Amino acid sequence: MKVDVLLGLQWGDEGKGKVVDVLTPGYDLIARFQGGPNAGHTLEFNGEKYVLRSIPSGIFQGGKMNIIGNGVVLDPLLFKQEAESLLASGYDIRPCLRISKKAHLILPTHRMLDAANEAAKGAGKIGTTGRGIGPAYTDKVSRNGLRVGDILNNFEERYGVAKARHEALLKALNFSYDITEMEKEWMEAVEYLKQFRLIDSEYAINGYLVKGKRVLAEGAQGTMLDVDFGSYPFVTSSTTTCAGACTGLGIAPNRIGEVFGIFKAYCTRVGSGPFPTELFDETGKLMSERGREFGSVTGRARRCGWLDLVGLKYAVMINGVTQLIMMKSDVLDTLETIKVCTEYRINGELTDEFPYESTEVIEPVYEEFPGWMTDMTGMTSENEFPEEYNAYLSFIEEYTGVPVKIVSIGPDREQTIVREE
Repeated sequence: MKVDVLLGLQWGDEGKGKVVDVLTPGYDLIARFQGGPNAGHTLEFNGEKYVLRSIPSGIFQGGKMNIIGNGVVLDPLLFKQEAESLLASGYDIRPCLRISKKAHLILPTHRMLDAANEAAKGAGKIGTTGRGIGPAYTDKVSRNGLRVGDILNNFEERYGVAKARHEALLKALNFSYDITEMEKEWMEAVEYLKQFRLIDSEYAINGYLVKGKRVLAEGAQGTMLDVDFGSYPFVTSSTTTCAGACTGLGIAPNRIGEVFGIFKAYCTRVGSGPFPTELFDETGKLMSERGREFGSVTGRARRCGWLDLVGLKYAVMINGVTQLIMMKSDVLDTLETIKVCTEYRINGELTDEFPYESTEVIEPVYEEFPGWMTDMTGMTSENEFPEEYNAYLSFIEEYTGVPVKIVSIGPDREQTIVREE
């Protein structure tokens, strides 16, 4: 069997959580392969709304197995809060969740380092969520990290060594802090973590494949935030592309099957960094309001703009996307005219390639389409789609070379339409 991969193609917040939830009935195992609690996956069904930060989005569907993979960085305190919130809502995740021993831990001092590093950048700050993600990944690649499996053996000594090293760095940055209460709660959360099955996830996942079981790999953030191929340095600290599923779960490249690429019918971005199609007018405000464009974890307002097909086609290429999934097209239901960026003008020259230098002044070149001016939120079949909407879909498919197989016309699980071949 193959591992199908689901990931975002923009700057995150594309709606991955909802799609994983919709697709989960067709799989035996859902495995999260990268990222940390800075990425919130929002799911809505039965009149309730849930936000998952570290736990895979397949947790709600029929007792399917879920794994937090080795490529994830895990904050025990935030994980405990998330798990307890789900338990209070009637979902005991312990029977159907496993955690990789090789996943790295986010320490309280990682949060302090995140804040200190961001403060030191001044006007050049990245726009980090302050959750300690970057410093945790820094420790991982510099071979100084603590892993989930470490909590089972001589942990206090290992923690003390890591904390002392972080405190020396914080002192050098002249950053004042107090983690006394946070550290106490964090240690309690470490004990809580021991209730869950801590496993060698690479063996477990490959074992599923050998038995002919279906596996879905779930990514966080989005391709344009990838540490290698995103708009560097305004990126996250992990590999958000399809390649990250291999390193973040311990599966071979020839095990990859379908690659589901998710994008919004427009674009959003949180924090600093280039955004060629960003809007500062009433249309951008409308997108923000109708799309409820506020971070599910941070609450920060998202920047909004037209769909950027240059960036989307780039992401399709990097990931080897085989199927596209378009989200939030209902947000554009009331617009008379809809624009799509098909080229960039940089220093007077046209290009359809995403530039190396993120500080370049990029002028988007648009094609315009008539809006469908129809409330699509109650539709149940693609046969109901307006002609203008079908034209929009066809243009995206022609430009990217990949079919749009699923469209979302609202936040609820049921507001999802699978298109026929």
